[in-house]
Amino acid sequence: MAKPNYAFEKRQRDLAKKQKKEEKRLAKSGAQQPPADEESPPQPPVDEAAGQ
Repeated sequence: MAKPNYAFEKRQRDLAKKQKKEEKRLAKSGAQQPPADEESPPQPPVDEAAGQ
């Protein structure tokens, strides 16, 4: 029988905790800032044949 890898399990828990904390931080900072203008003017498509 394989023995449990406690170090791996601990690292996974720590990573999950860190990710959740970061998501909370981003959500908090996003809620405090006024919504930015998310719509940017569309970029014209790059014509690869014109550059040759």
